[in-house]
Amino acid sequence: MTDELALLDATAQAALVANGTVSAQELVDAAIERVERVDPRLNAVIHRRFDRARDEAPAAAGPFAGVPFLVKDAVCHTAGDPYHCGMRVLKDAGWTEREDTWLAARFRAAGFVFVGKTNTPELATSITTEPLAYGASRNPWDDTRSTGGSSGGSAAAVAAGLVPVAHGNDMGGSIRFPASMCGIVGLKPTRARTTLGPDFGEYWGPLTHEFVLTRTVRDTAAVLDAVAGAAPGDPYTAPPPQRPFLDEVGADAGRLRVGYRTETPDGEASSPDAVRAVETTARLLADLGHHVDAADIPALDNTYNQGFVTVLATAVARDIERWSARLGRDITDALEPANSLFAAIGSQTSSVDYVTAIEALQAWTRRVAPGWVDNDNLVVPTSPDAPVKLGELAPTNTDPAVGARMGRLVTFCAPFDVTGQPAMSLPLHWNDDGLPIGVQLIAAYGREDVLLRVAAQLEQAAPWAERRPPIHA
Repeated sequence: MTDELALLDATAQAALVANGTVSAQELVDAAIERVERVDPRLNAVIHRRFDRARDEAPAAAGPFAGVPFLVKDAVCHTAGDPYHCGMRVLKDAGWTEREDTWLAARFRAAGFVFVGKTNTPELATSITTEPLAYGASRNPWDDTRSTGGSSGGSAAAVAAGLVPVAHGNDMGGSIRFPASMCGIVGLKPTRARTTLGPDFGEYWGPLTHEFVLTRTVRDTAAVLDAVAGAAPGDPYTAPPPQRPFLDEVGADAGRLRVGYRTETPDGEASSPDAVRAVETTARLLADLGHHVDAADIPALDNTYNQGFVTVLATAVARDIERWSARLGRDITDALEPANSLFAAIGSQTSSVDYVTAIEALQAWTRRVAPGWVDNDNLVVPTSPDAPVKLGELAPTNTDPAVGARMGRLVTFCAPFDVTGQPAMSLPLHWNDDGLPIGVQLIAAYGREDVLLRVAAQLEQAAPWAERRPPIHA
């Protein structure tokens, strides 16, 4: 039964519990067996809470009662469990958190049972999951390649069938990019669709978005229904949906105006694989009855980079200050090289410089947003290139070109963390080497409903559920 369960999405697994075919305990036990058997080849699950999961399973209640779940070891923490954010200093200290974040509590209330925590780069600042603290996570499609990051452990675990859904967060592409690298579904919701409480109102300024990675569109919609909405004291929230997000799956999308592009904002060409993926998707959308044309959104080609880097560096500096205070000693010397650099830049950034950066990002957002007056959806590559080899972007690689390479790889993702628009990577293409090439859909602010309708159409027209990576439960 274990392998059969590995093929089911969260909705199907929850239905088995609801109708009495299997128990929550059996779902959890099966997931634990899969992690023990398969994860040594992936290094996706770094903290195992198997005994606690078995104890918690019988009491699980909610729409996903008993469904096994993994939590990324960054931003969202769980009571009594290790919380290391990819940092050697926290690993060495054996740091644990005493409380659930409010999002973790919502996952529990939905019925999910946490079986473990997933690998992430240090402080979630990289787009490859190769932290010095825990080592590299490996891509189940090719174990010599990166899973992407920073939700790379979660992406690998979902793609390999260890669990049907796992937590992730997205500050510069960290849900969508690993979803693309691992051939699964990754939605970055509208800014503030989910809460960052009680620890934060914002994290990395306005850039952080919390949600999950899945294998099906219906799971994405149903989990969003379960965890979306403001919490007391949140500084702002996304506009509420007109109806449940799950109702959008299979709903008539009408005839939408869809723009597409494959050239990066810097004017560079995407790889032939990425171009082929977008152009094939564009033709499919036209066949489905939508008006599809090349997109003309000039504001996307104007840089936001300086403001982004200022906010990122300041956030890292603040993180180091926060953790130094919690540990009772300065931890600056314990960081990986890139984060040491970010912390140094951030510590020298004045309050005026930081506010200037926020104003620049907001002004850029206002220039970009009108592009969705003439387009209901934009289709672009999730990444301009295929999954990279492990080591190429690792913290041990001292090549000064690594930073620019990372910037290119998330050139289609990071802009929409700035604008706060919902964006979704779908596994619609595989290249000749058998590697997944994600295609990204972007809608106007607050319009996850549009994304979900179109994504469900594409999932039905070009199904991906039967594809399995070589490393799979």
